[in-house]
Amino acid sequence: MAPFDLPDRRFWIPTEAEIRNATTTDEYFRNTRGVLERNGIDARVVMEVYTTGLPYLEPWGVVAGTYEVAKLFEGHPVNLWAMDEGQIFLSDPGRALYEPIVRIEGRYRDFAEFETAMLGFLSSFSSVTTRAARLRLAAGDRLLISFGTRRTHPALAAAIERGCYVGGFDGFSNVTGSGLLGVPASGTMPHALVQIVGDSETAWRLFDSTLDRKIPRIALVDTFCDEKTEAIRAWEVLGSDLWGVRLDTPASRRGDFRKIIEEVRWELDIRGGTKVRILASGRIDEAEIVRLKDLVDGFGVGTAVAYPPLIDFSAKIVEVRGDGARTFRAKRGGLGGCKEVYRLRGGLADVVRLEGRPVPKRTTRLLRPLLNAGRFVRRYEGLPSIRSRVRRGLRRIGKGIPSLRGQ
Repeated sequence: MAPFDLPDRRFWIPTEAEIRNATTTDEYFRNTRGVLERNGIDARVVMEVYTTGLPYLEPWGVVAGTYEVAKLFEGHPVNLWAMDEGQIFLSDPGRALYEPIVRIEGRYRDFAEFETAMLGFLSSFSSVTTRAARLRLAAGDRLLISFGTRRTHPALAAAIERGCYVGGFDGFSNVTGSGLLGVPASGTMPHALVQIVGDSETAWRLFDSTLDRKIPRIALVDTFCDEKTEAIRAWEVLGSDLWGVRLDTPASRRGDFRKIIEEVRWELDIRGGTKVRILASGRIDEAEIVRLKDLVDGFGVGTAVAYPPLIDFSAKIVEVRGDGARTFRAKRGGLGGCKEVYRLRGGLADVVRLEGRPVPKRTTRLLRPLLNAGRFVRRYEGLPSIRSRVRRGLRRIGKGIPSLRGQ
């Protein structure tokens, strides 16, 4: 029998049942529930999830994970409002004003223990999706493929690929992500294949003669030799069947990556390989994409999207309700009262207003009902709709500076 370190599972991964039963919570939420239940306190509250600062200079992020939160709360006696998946939200670190991306209403003891998982879903999904959207904005029409799942815990692989795809990536490499998302995985060959057969030329020939013609013939050109030399040889071996070459040069051997790519482009072009695409991977981020995209046709992005800067969402009570009364009750540093978020049509100018106040003209309400008494009141939209929403939002970002105002 294997000497496992865990009595009931092989890996350090909570089950879906443990997440749904709130055993992934923090202990002080259990303490709070115990105090409320044993003392017969049935307070109904309004809680908002928001951030007052982003890890980027630009004042926007992409909402993701709200549907996961709804699945978490399904069957529990709470009402849930949320911004749509893929919606752009605004945050100004210089102000106390904020936009709630999720709002919960119900007895606190009915949902307190789910706060940990809720914030985990929203922070993880939104952080990856926001970084993916920023990379998409930087890349323009260039191909973007996620290679990120080898950099993180395998339990998060599908979630990372979903965030990348929703945020605008063209594809991803992870097979489980492919199965769950219904999108074909992308990939050709690793350096290991070249190392095993002994030389790049043999690896390219075997790849070409063995695998389905639907798989693009992309030659890895930096295993043993100079990138320029191998790119020339790949063109000579595969000719017009060569879809592209990929440069995954380690940073320690890279030198001036742009100059290397310029050499490869020149040598391919003068030999007739003008249609051969150049793909770059390895420590690619927004700045590198901007620096290289006039030369490069596509990018494989790994660590930058698998470990994005974290969007630090908080969940705070803003109202206590009972006997028809609303008591505004914000924590120090917060803003009391249940809030609505409205967006002026056609732009990224938002208004945050206390619930019940008049609706601003020519606006759309961003917080929409998702659960009523624990039951879904909205259907899941599907990935194409969510991806389209992100694309529309990114186009709006390019048209002007986002603005946020209150009341």
